[in-house]
Amino acid sequence: MSVLVAIAITTGILSGIWGWVAVSLGLLSWAGFLGCTTYFASPKDGLKGVGLSIATNLSGVFWAMVILKLSSEFSLEIIGYIVTAVVAFFMCVQAKQAWLNFIPGTFIGSCATFAANGDWQLVVPSLLLGVVFGYCMKSSGLWLKEKLDVTPKALSAADDAQ
Repeated sequence: MSVLVAIAITTGILSGIWGWVAVSLGLLSWAGFLGCTTYFASPKDGLKGVGLSIATNLSGVFWAMVILKLSSEFSLEIIGYIVTAVVAFFMCVQAKQAWLNFIPGTFIGSCATFAANGDWQLVVPSLLLGVVFGYCMKSSGLWLKEKLDVTPKALSAADDAQ
């Protein structure tokens, strides 16, 4: 079995479970899938990937709230565009910090916040659990592949032992 098929199997199963968990907890299932996507796209795997995904998603939520707050302070629409331009610059520049160097994760967190009309209290737990589910999807897929992968080398070694 290929890694892709193994991860596809566990991702399919856990996606269904995530949908149920999200509805049960009153979370945004789509935002959770964005958190999951962040983990899958992260340049780091394992717990480092979880940490990087969470840090960048949360920074994106923060920056979106800055844009929403500052844009609402002025009646001129052009100010909102200027604020967005300046904040987008900072969203990229913060990547100089190793723990924030995954720019897409920042933009995913920001976009999720905009899509939820600034309801960060709902976006944050949805994204966080989504990242955890993404980690579980990938790691369980890798585990499944390892358990089901019987290589000819392993078979011949078992035959030699008999």
